[in-house]
Amino acid sequence: MPDAAVRRRRDPEARRREIVTAASELIVEIGVDAITHRKVAARAGVPLGATTQYFATLDDLRDAALRALADEVEARIEITRQAVIADGVTPAGLARLIHRSLEDASAVQADRAVVTAAVHDPRVRELARHWSDEVVAFIAPVHGTDRARAAAVFIDGVLWHAQIHDEPLDEGLIRDALAGILTPDSAATASA
Repeated sequence: MPDAAVRRRRDPEARRREIVTAASELIVEIGVDAITHRKVAARAGVPLGATTQYFATLDDLRDAALRALADEVEARIEITRQAVIADGVTPAGLARLIHRSLEDASAVQADRAVVTAAVHDPRVRELARHWSDEVVAFIAPVHGTDRARAAAVFIDGVLWHAQIHDEPLDEGLIRDALAGILTPDSAATASA
C-alpha cells in the first residue's frame, strides 16, 4: 500500500485518472446527478481536496467522467465495427454481436448511464447519439438508412430491456426481430 501512496504523490496524472475512474464508476452506479466530490474522493481513496485540486467544479469532474465513459463506448463501437466487417451485416451476425455485448454488464450499464445523462444534459446528448449514429452507419450501406435506423432503435430497446430484466433476450429472438426489420417488404411477402 505505501507504494500506491508514493506513486500517487509522484504521478499527478495517475491520481487524476483514479479520480475520473471513480467518478465514472459512480455515474454508472448512482447517476450523473448524484455524484459529489466527497463520494468520488471516497471511491478513489483520495483526500477530498484532491478532487477539487484536479477539478475546480463538480461539472468539470462530471464532464471528465462522462468523457471517459464515452471513450469506453467508442472503443466498443470500434470492436463492433471490426466484427461487423468480419461477419457481415446480417441479422444473425448482428444478433450474435448484440447478445455477446449483453454479457458485459458493466458495459451495458455504462452505455445506459451515458444515455440517461443525455436525456437531461444537452452537453452529453451528442455523445449518446454517437452510438446510434455509428450503428446506422455500418448497417445502412447494406440495408438502407431507414431500416438501419429502425434496427438501431430496436438495438437500443434490447439494451434497455437488459437493464430492467434479469435475463437478456434470447439471441434467436433478437435475430428474428432484426430479420423482420432489415428484410425488404417484397422479400417478406414472397416468403410468406
